[in-house]
Amino acid sequence: MEQLLLLIFLPLLGAVITAFSGKSAKMVSTATAIVVLGLTIFMALNFIPNASTQFEVNLPWINDLGIHFHAGIDGISLLVVLLTNLLIPIIILSSYKHDYKNPGAFYALILFMQVGLLLVFTAMDAFLFYIGWEAALIPIYFICAFWGGKDRIRINMKFFVYTIAGSLFMLMGIIYLYLQNPAHNFEIQSFYALSLDRVQQGWLFWAFFVAFAIKMPIFPFHTWQPDTYTAAPTQGTMLLSGIMLKMGIYGVIRWLLPIVPVGVQDWSGLVMAISIIGIVYASIIAFTQKDAKRLVAYSSIAHVGLISAGIFASFNIGIAGQQGMQGAMMQMLSHGINVVGLFFILDIIFSRLKTNKIEDLGGIAKSAPQLSIVFLIIVLGTIALPGTNGFIGEFLLLMGVYNYGIWAAAIAGLTIIFGAVYMLRMYQNVMLGKTNELTVGFKDIEGTEKLVLYIICALVIILGIYPKVILHLTEASVQHLLEQVNQKLTVK
Repeated sequence: MEQLLLLIFLPLLGAVITAFSGKSAKMVSTATAIVVLGLTIFMALNFIPNASTQFEVNLPWINDLGIHFHAGIDGISLLVVLLTNLLIPIIILSSYKHDYKNPGAFYALILFMQVGLLLVFTAMDAFLFYIGWEAALIPIYFICAFWGGKDRIRINMKFFVYTIAGSLFMLMGIIYLYLQNPAHNFEIQSFYALSLDRVQQGWLFWAFFVAFAIKMPIFPFHTWQPDTYTAAPTQGTMLLSGIMLKMGIYGVIRWLLPIVPVGVQDWSGLVMAISIIGIVYASIIAFTQKDAKRLVAYSSIAHVGLISAGIFASFNIGIAGQQGMQGAMMQMLSHGINVVGLFFILDIIFSRLKTNKIEDLGGIAKSAPQLSIVFLIIVLGTIALPGTNGFIGEFLLLMGVYNYGIWAAAIAGLTIIFGAVYMLRMYQNVMLGKTNELTVGFKDIEGTEKLVLYIICALVIILGIYPKVILHLTEASVQHLLEQVNQKLTVK
């Protein structure tokens, strides 16, 4: 119990100290993030890969409403907790070449966001889950609003309105479930045990799904994403793409599927259709992008569309869908690592050349061979080359979609082909060819840039060669979740 409480509240304490640290904010936030990562690794090493919830804490909070500070970790939540606490120090280190105004506030907001994310990924009480969901939004809004680029106010307002609107739908769903619960509490297991009719599950499905779909985001709920990713400071973009979108995926797996399985069953065909449309749509739009950062933003929509399709396909085939669900777990981790690496490389290029326009670049590999190598490794992971981290997740996801329907798999599989084309073409135009007046004096990576990119490349290769370490952690929890869903559907 103490370990989980420390894991959640240590970043909060670090954020408060960081806020008043002035010029030392980078070091204080880095130290906090590294200590939290060390604690996470310790908990992972002591985690027993089974279906039970471990490191559980359940403390009374608002007794009159049946609200408890109830949190715990199983294999599914452990993966996203690992991802969060691994990427936060990497994201902070990636900012070392920048001198942000008011660094205490900037780094404190990153740590505050970490607290919200950890609440979301460990909450076993719906009220606590909602508190974490909203708490994670506030810091990233201010990060983007105060340190973002041109037209950031309008873009962030759109992002804020989208996410708040989705959250309100989810809040209505949570309140309705509370009112239907004879135990009059917000416990996740009590919500799992509710017997709801088809109509109730249908509207509850949309109340939750809209909130999760906006956060992921998938087509057609994605329109806030490309502008926000482009206008946000790089560390804000990393937080949004690397971690925050996993809140939506995690919400679908943890809350949507087990609570309203009949609603999911009724609407999964439509969700599969829009997810697959989103894959093709985002890939086609990515082909037309002249700005490398926007290209990566659209590629993220395509990858998340495949994860969504894999999850709902796996749900429809029951216990046999375990491989597809495992693929979603693996791809959440891989996508987070890869997309943070890509945005960091584009930030390095922008910091030196003041542009991410593909047509203005070229020949960088001649003067920056180390950057060209790490960039290529991350790109290969992104396009799911065998032997990289992206391959295992996409392979298992496509197996899940194939078991659902061969034509669905054929269309969804286009993400690999399209992704290879636009990502490799971007790499070729940016890194290869002849140098120009802008790129001829490009300086290779150094210091913390090397450290961050070497860590990311090591993860791309290690997880590609030996994914069992991750799949073993999540296997029992995924199987248990699918068994729960299948049991409720059988009863219905």
